[in-house]
Amino acid sequence: MKRIILPTDFSHNAYNAISYALNLMKDEEATFYLLNTYTPAIYQTEYLLQSPGQIGLGDIYQSESINQLEELKKQLETEFKNPKHTLITHSAFNILVDEVASLVINEEADLVIMGTQGATGAQEIFLGTHTVHVIKKATCPVIAIPAEFDYLTPKEILFPTDFEVDYSEEQLRSLVHLAKIHNSRIDVIHISSGYDLTEDQLKNKTKLEKILGKIPNSFHDLPSQEIITGINDFQSKNNMNLLVMIQNKHTFLESLFIEPVIKKIGFHVSIPFMVIP
Repeated sequence: MKRIILPTDFSHNAYNAISYALNLMKDEEATFYLLNTYTPAIYQTEYLLQSPGQIGLGDIYQSESINQLEELKKQLETEFKNPKHTLITHSAFNILVDEVASLVINEEADLVIMGTQGATGAQEIFLGTHTVHVIKKATCPVIAIPAEFDYLTPKEILFPTDFEVDYSEEQLRSLVHLAKIHNSRIDVIHISSGYDLTEDQLKNKTKLEKILGKIPNSFHDLPSQEIITGINDFQSKNNMNLLVMIQNKHTFLESLFIEPVIKKIGFHVSIPFMVIP
């Protein structure tokens, strides 16, 4: 049985991401953890002053969080009516990123699925701040769902790589599982750097081919170009449904989280984006 964490701030975007998750796993036995965190600003101020005079304020936030989670659970059970799914609510006085990381470990979660924007609807470049921090800290794969994205079965999966990763079956387990249950095809793209692959890269490529062996797949070598341009062009021309990348020190993904993306041609996620740690 899969265990999946679904963070929510009760926004439309969060609900959309939860709907995606329930559709993605509609034929699978799964437990979903509806997670909401609250951190009253007054707490931080009062504690700093060593005078938590308004201690009761936290109870209000907690009650609101718990009540809204229960309402959300009922709404989802009514809308989706899936006997294979179990919904568990989880309210916590904590920062979202820390609570997700903790819950992943405590519940041995397989996946986190969340929206790219929160209740503010701020048009943040690339991904919302919370999403970026969760991706960086989570020890399991995270799927970020763009705002207003209508569910599409991930039949076509795009997997850009530089073959700098020593792939393992354990690391790619979630990707392989999704591909199997949806009869998906995985397109692996490598954008040339102008040099031949090193011996290590060739070994890693062979290992990846073996792991994906039973899944329909194709390997594409694209001519030297900006990596983001290559991904965007391939994605748009081939109608991909899911973008999957591994976060490691060698890939440009790491720099996307550090440098302002506005400098990067505009890598805006228009399809669900899965990041594997």
